[in-house]
Amino acid sequence: MSSRIKLKKLEEYLQSVDSFEKPKILLEQYITPSHIASNLLFTIQNNYDDLEGKYVCDLGTGTGMLSIGAAIIGAAQTVGFDIDSEALVIAQNNINEMEITNIDFVQCDVIDNLSSENNKWLKVFDTVIMNPPFGTKKNSGMDINFLKTAVKLSRNVIYSLHKSSTRSFIQKKTKELNISGKVIAELRYNLDSSYKFHKKSVVDIEVDVWRFNIE
Repeated sequence: MSSRIKLKKLEEYLQSVDSFEKPKILLEQYITPSHIASNLLFTIQNNYDDLEGKYVCDLGTGTGMLSIGAAIIGAAQTVGFDIDSEALVIAQNNINEMEITNIDFVQCDVIDNLSSENNKWLKVFDTVIMNPPFGTKKNSGMDINFLKTAVKLSRNVIYSLHKSSTRSFIQKKTKELNISGKVIAELRYNLDSSYKFHKKSVVDIEVDVWRFNIE
């Protein structure tokens, strides 16, 4: 498909993506809601032309929501990385059912395996997209670790979701990583009550959409 797909149609496709059967709290597993994923990807393509015909990486792909959306919009090839083999089984089933053939999934530790200087994925992707763990609970700093990995893999641009409360911290980190970054959208992330400790049925989190340029 191509960038000419309508936003509503893209969201309809993504609504059929199966989520985690048993989300793992340690990995902060939440599926990116279809309305957020569709708007994010639609903006990336229509405002910046960073998906159609591009070699795309989806870090922490989970069950494949962003990878699938990128493919539908017209990415030449997408590779989704995730540490959770069970999530990748669901992701593979998703693309099989949707008859998408230009997505590959790779099971690995996104931080340890992809950060090494001798891994084959260094600077091979035009665009990296990711919805990393927000770095809460026992995962403090995980969002920054994902960003550091993305910088090593991308030769052009990175799109990432981060809690709005960390905006000044993220801006500081961009200077340390020798990249430039700006917030291109602000949104409210509605998380379903996936875990027992959630007292509300829906948890709202204010989230920034960042666009980082590799210098």
